[in-house]
Formats: sequence, C-alpha cells, structure tokens
Amino acid sequence: MLRTKVAGLVLASALAASTAFSAALPAYADGEVSISHYFTGELGRVGLEEIFKQFTAETGVSVVDSPIGHEDFKTGILVRAAGNSLPDVFSYWAGARTQFVVDAGNLHSIAAMWDANGLGDVVAKSIADGATLYNGDRYLVPFGYHYAGMFYNKKVMADAGITDLPKTWEEFVALCDTLKAKGVTPIALGSKNRWPAQFWFDYLVLRTAGPEYRAALMAGTASYTDDQVKLAMQKWKELVDAGYFAPNANADDWTDAADKVARGDAAMTLMGTWITGYWNGIELKPGEDYDFFEFPKMADGVANAAVGPVDGLVISGNAPNMANAEKLLTFLVSNPEVQAKWAGIQGALSANVKVDPANYTSVMQHALATISNAEAFAFNYDLATPPPVAEVGLSMFARFMDDPASYETILTETQAAAADAFKQ
Repeated sequence: MLRTKVAGLVLASALAASTAFSAALPAYADGEVSISHYFTGELGRVGLEEIFKQFTAETGVSVVDSPIGHEDFKTGILVRAAGNSLPDVFSYWAGARTQFVVDAGNLHSIAAMWDANGLGDVVAKSIADGATLYNGDRYLVPFGYHYAGMFYNKKVMADAGITDLPKTWEEFVALCDTLKAKGVTPIALGSKNRWPAQFWFDYLVLRTAGPEYRAALMAGTASYTDDQVKLAMQKWKELVDAGYFAPNANADDWTDAADKVARGDAAMTLMGTWITGYWNGIELKPGEDYDFFEFPKMADGVANAAVGPVDGLVISGNAPNMANAEKLLTFLVSNPEVQAKWAGIQGALSANVKVDPANYTSVMQHALATISNAEAFAFNYDLATPPPVAEVGLSMFARFMDDPASYETILTETQAAAADAFKQ
C-alpha cells in the first residue's frame, strides 16, 4: 500500500512540476546566465534580485531568473534534467540529492573554477569537504547553511516559570509536562509538506543509535525494521501520546507552526534556522522574543550531532553559458558583502570564512557556536538518502503523525518500499 502511494505521489509531483518548469524555460544569449532556484519567499526573492543586479553591474552579465516554488522544485528539477532543459545554474541541496544528479551525469565539474578563484581559501574546510565533493570531484558551491534546533518563545517559557532549558531527554519530558500543566501546548509541528517532521526522526535516531548507524540507514545497509529505528519511533510516539504536540500537524505548514509559537499558542518547534528569517520578517526580535536550545541528549556514549542542510549552487553539465555560470557562482560565494546580506535575509550561516560573525544576530551566533561544538554534522533526512528513498521516508513521517500507534506496521512497509527505491 505504501509503495503504491509513494509511486503515485512521485508521478503526480513530476507532472505538476514539469508543467511549472516548462513554463519558465529561460532564454539564452551570450551576455546572459540563466538560473532557477527555490528561494521564492518575499524576502529571499527580493534579496536575490538585488544581488543579481549587483552582479550585472560588476560583470555586465544579465541574470535570467526563474524562481520555482520549494516543493515543485524537488521533483521538477529532475524532470528538467531528464529532458535536457536545465538552466545554466540552479540551486540544490548538498548531500544525496546532489550525488543523485552527479551520478546521472547532469552536472559540470567546478574543480578548475574552484582552484582558479582560490575558493579553498574562502569556503570553510569542513563545509567544503562535506558539501562540495562528489565522486572525488567538486560540483557544488555552498550558498549558505542551516542548523535545526528547538526554537522557542521566550515569554511563554518565562510565564511558565521555566528558567533552565533541558539538556537531557528526561529534562525535556519534564519541560513538556510543566508547559502542559500550565495550559500551554508544548510543541508545534507543521508537517503538511512532510519534510518538517524529518527533524524529529533525524535527531531521535542520531541521539539514540548515533551518526554511524544513521548513515548506514541512509545508505540502505541498515533496515527500518531494526530495533534502533523502532526505539526512535517509540520515543516519538510517547511524545504524541502524551499530548505534547499540537493536534492535526499534517494540516499545518511549517510557517503555521512558527506562527503558533510566535503567538504563544505553542511553546516551541523543531525547525531550521530559516525560521529566524521568517520571524525577523514579522518583527520578532532575536534573543528577546525567541531563541533555541539543542535537541536533548538521550544516551551516554553517543556523539552529539548537529542536523541541517547546505543550500548550494551547481552548474548544469550542458550549460550554454558556462563561463558566465562560473562567474556567477564565484561572485555569489566569494563576495563577503553578498554572503552577509544573504545570511541575514535567509536566517542562514555563511560558508565564507571572511564574513564577520558580527553580521549575525545573537541567535545565529548561538547556532554557529553550537555547530562548531558539535561532534558531527549530519544532513537532514531528505538530503542524506537518495531522492526516491527520501520520498518513502517523508511519507512515513506524515503517516506516523496521523496514526502513531501503527508505527511498527508503517516501518515494515517503509522498509519494503525503501528497498525497492534503492534498487532504482
């Protein structure tokens, strides 16, 4: 049943996205470079338009910009790749998704560009090693990266008498009990588009089974029916059963969950640092109105891992304007002013080591320190496993939120569907 649903979802998404992308095919000319990206929020779109104007002023190269909605982009860019209709440049997530298009032969190596422009001295080595290299070659320029943490409303916590934030699982459960006793919903989750639920799965597996096991699960050498996964889902179920989550999570988007926390209808939400860009845009003050704490420790001897995505830019393998594409990528990653501006707009951290941390808000400085102190950095679920498998898992999370009591059956069906997807 699950395999049939996933197959239908992928087909429907592909058809819808194909229509959206075919309507936005860019024109090509010698003095242009075309780009498609998923930064379609008001702040991100306007910010990029300003950045592209600056690029054109400095280089004389016009940018043909074709932004596409975040969810359509995921399948749509693969449709365009299959139809040999990719733009010169497109945004993409580092990790398994980039590996997927590299293995399909759809990307242009940026190794020569990287070396010629000294990007090894610009991009933090940890990010360069983890996000830009695929099959021993460079393909992606990191445009910004994020951290997923437990973002909370400071006033709600203070009004509930909470002064010490949890560091362990037991303390976290006690916090949720305190909030619930005060009449406050502890956790908001907006899993309408499935992916926001992944952070719960990511951290529950990472905090109980550890990064090595989680990497094996993402690679298909471990099983969703393993005891390690069952334990993680059991812990998640205990939170849902206790009434800690706001009801009807699958009816809400991530911004709906963020709004609940902002209004004080819920105390916290597990989300990436882009939530800071959203909240800042509605005039919440970082460090005053909101902050975050790390996902709590759950087991001794397990490495403390941070979770998050790296937003990158890649060049299509048959880009008509290859030289201009390389100019654009180099400009976007190497210009500290551009990087600082984009980080502020998106609530992102810059991989450019020349960006002064003073450009960040107190909350983003907190995030930077948290990542620096982590023992491991893991890409979130849908960037850590191949796209066909990610579709299976994302559907699993949404299904679980509708029916947590059936988690063992869901895991059995997920394993069968994942095994089929890995064969693709």
